[in-house]
Amino acid sequence: MEETETFRDSLATVDKQGKRNWIYAQKPAGKYYTARSILSYLYFIVFFAGPFIKINGRPLFLLNVVEGKFILFGAIFWPQDFFIFGLAMVAFILFIVLFTMAFGRLFCGWACPQTIFMEMLFRKIEYWIEGTAAAQKVLNKAPWSAEKVLKKTSKHILFFVLSFLIANTFLAYIIGVDSLLKVIESPVSAHTATMFIFSGVFYGVFAFFREQVCTVVCPYGRLQGVLLDKDTVVVAYDYVRGEPRGHFKKEQSGGDCIDCLQCVKVCPTGIDIRNGTQLECVNCTACIDACNFMMEKTGRPPDLIRYASENGIAANKPLHFTPRIRVYSAFLLIILSAISWMLLSRQPVSGAVMRTAGMLYQERGLDSITNLYRIKLVNKTAADILLTLKLEDAPGSIELLGQPVIRVKAEDQGEGTFFVVLPRTSIKNRKTNLHIALYTGNKKTGSIKTTFLGPVQ
Repeated sequence: MEETETFRDSLATVDKQGKRNWIYAQKPAGKYYTARSILSYLYFIVFFAGPFIKINGRPLFLLNVVEGKFILFGAIFWPQDFFIFGLAMVAFILFIVLFTMAFGRLFCGWACPQTIFMEMLFRKIEYWIEGTAAAQKVLNKAPWSAEKVLKKTSKHILFFVLSFLIANTFLAYIIGVDSLLKVIESPVSAHTATMFIFSGVFYGVFAFFREQVCTVVCPYGRLQGVLLDKDTVVVAYDYVRGEPRGHFKKEQSGGDCIDCLQCVKVCPTGIDIRNGTQLECVNCTACIDACNFMMEKTGRPPDLIRYASENGIAANKPLHFTPRIRVYSAFLLIILSAISWMLLSRQPVSGAVMRTAGMLYQERGLDSITNLYRIKLVNKTAADILLTLKLEDAPGSIELLGQPVIRVKAEDQGEGTFFVVLPRTSIKNRKTNLHIALYTGNKKTGSIKTTFLGPVQ
């Protein structure tokens, strides 16, 4: 490794004058690139098909911030469920921290939408239209000609069309595919500006901004600087085996690294992985495939660059799950189980009960006390529900006003007014805690806590 670490003082994509260094990444080839390509096809299928998949008439995912309506795996969530999202968000942040401490930026290289779309869609289109990295560099420096105009125009038109499709798909996850179809069927002038701005953002990112999203904008890369340690699994160069570097000779001398720079040429962020773990590395494994190809051609063992930890390389040990990683993995499993339990145990009907403001208790006859309440309910199911109310842990009764049951339409809200009647003898304090159970027929669907105000005994 380098004795000085001046490479950490600058970005590979920015020169000393602060101007952009355009990255011409060679197209990778190898088992990791093949695996990532196959996974990307699955991602694309799920992403573009997702808005059209419905469970019980609901979309698979919907994140409607405007209406405060969220649907995950067909289950609807309202603002009343935000505490679940709050807990899930805390758990998710903890998940990210533990995952990064154990496995580095594995997510960035294998699952991040930015990497998937950039490297597995837009970059491949660029290779198809403009050719190899070297051909692209020559084309950009060449004077304008009919061939250059045709290639550049074709590429950018295709980039914008794909950005338009991606933007509309993301919009479908926000407002729903049915609402999106209505927007599409409406006059173009009504939504042209919005859609072209939204599409333009994606086009600008994938056509021009590219890897800058990962190195400049994304905060996750900076997090790894404080979360990674010497036991974290990362894409790493085996400097013990590779150094000292030297050009390839039939009679091998020195380390296994032949300084061919293939690992640098395929890197989508322009770094030299041999310098060690760096903020810009997204763990895409392109350098592993490139290095393994050169090791095979020169008759040397593979995996000079591989998934490994710093301690594993220093001790020349193969990758294995350390006790630390096992503990973190166990915590990750517990966190995921907790999030799943919160989602699965959520009540299908929720609401709030409020005593009528400004009213004290009322006496009914000589032996009973009443309080007047108003209830607001949210139906989180896809069917209309008829609800009855029952006291759970106190003698007495509930009398609904104006209706025998409360009707709440599917995915809608309902309300009602009722009296709670308690025997005077059961009231021991100024305030009594009550639990009001919600029943659909003979099935309990939820419970709401409230207080009953009575006379001081």
